[in-house]
Amino acid sequence: MVTAAEQFLKAHDARLHDRVRISAGGRSHEGRVMPAHRFSGDHVVVLKLANGYNIGVSCEGAELELLERAPAAPEATAADAPLPSDLPPLTVLGTGGTIASYVDYQTGAVHPAKSAAEIVAAVKGLAEIASIRAEALLSLASEDMRPDDWSAIAKRVSELHAEGGAGVVIGHGTDTMAYTAAALAFQLPVLQAPVVLTGSQRSSDRPSSDAHLNLAGAARAALTDLGEVAIAMHSSSSDDGVAIWRGTRARKAHSSRRDAFTAPNGGRLGTAGDAVEFSTEYRPVADETQLEAGFDRDVALVWSHPALTAGDWEAATAGKRGVIVAGTGLGHVGSHLHAAVRATARDAVVAMTTQCLGGSTNLNVYRNGRELGEAGVIEAGDTLPETALVKLMWLLKHRPDSAAEGMGENLVGELGSRRFLD
Repeated sequence: MVTAAEQFLKAHDARLHDRVRISAGGRSHEGRVMPAHRFSGDHVVVLKLANGYNIGVSCEGAELELLERAPAAPEATAADAPLPSDLPPLTVLGTGGTIASYVDYQTGAVHPAKSAAEIVAAVKGLAEIASIRAEALLSLASEDMRPDDWSAIAKRVSELHAEGGAGVVIGHGTDTMAYTAAALAFQLPVLQAPVVLTGSQRSSDRPSSDAHLNLAGAARAALTDLGEVAIAMHSSSSDDGVAIWRGTRARKAHSSRRDAFTAPNGGRLGTAGDAVEFSTEYRPVADETQLEAGFDRDVALVWSHPALTAGDWEAATAGKRGVIVAGTGLGHVGSHLHAAVRATARDAVVAMTTQCLGGSTNLNVYRNGRELGEAGVIEAGDTLPETALVKLMWLLKHRPDSAAEGMGENLVGELGSRRFLD
């Protein structure tokens, strides 16, 4: 059924993406005609304003003036092929997330783009930083990322490094970016070129989007000699720079701010602006990338809280080969759970982290901590809970006979030596 808005546009010979002025009741609005979504009324014309925002304008009693025809669509090209350039090569690997998302005007929602080249084309100045090759490996929302996807990304990075030895920027959703960064760090313990994950809190069609600055900063970081998996995201709420975080140390600490990431126990490697400035030591690139892909999923993450019962513990950990505990304070669970924890630790690796926003575990300070240590619980120190989970999954796959010992070792920068008691 043709809507009143469609009839209105047709009567004035206006088409999608034409620039028009709609006037009614002494007010006028100029913008590009956009497809209506299902939440629009039949009489509403959707316009994209010059500032990038969309508004709905009622066509009832309105007049329309055609200001500019929409430009013709460009001919199809091999969008993912690199452009000839004297700049250093770089691969942008798309996996989905908000950085690769656009407004779907059929539903009014944000959805992942299908091509990584769309991201590259949308970022002004990126073509002046590197000779970009764009590839869409996955098209997943961040929350839909699974361990098999971590392995697929690691394998593709290894192949890209073997093919050309260039740095790789991975566009990823922010919600689980820390998990993927840690997963890549353990699977790719030695790198011949940088691997930098980046994303955005706001889709790239929005004026306040952080996608442009984050992707440019990540590209610059991926052209250095950084031999570690890193995350590059806004360093503040303003557009004044991109922080480079060690992949095993960063976590998303805010649901919507552009400077959503932090590294509470240290892990900020530097900042990317017009140039990259490192502020701490890092592992440099090597001659060849090492790949040890895959994870054992038979691991649980249990968050300690006052209402947690022995039955809850047993239900969450039954049959698991490993358990990560996000304990309170220095690494505690209630004493009423100690017998259940002891029973689990007889057959599985049980490692303790802290749910605090920063700091380390120390099971030697209080009686409950000592009892947990005596029960076989291993300290994970200042390793973040999400990183500890990924680490244990990787150890049980690749170092099953020494997984318990491995949780207490610093493998790829995830574990510090400081107790953080001050």
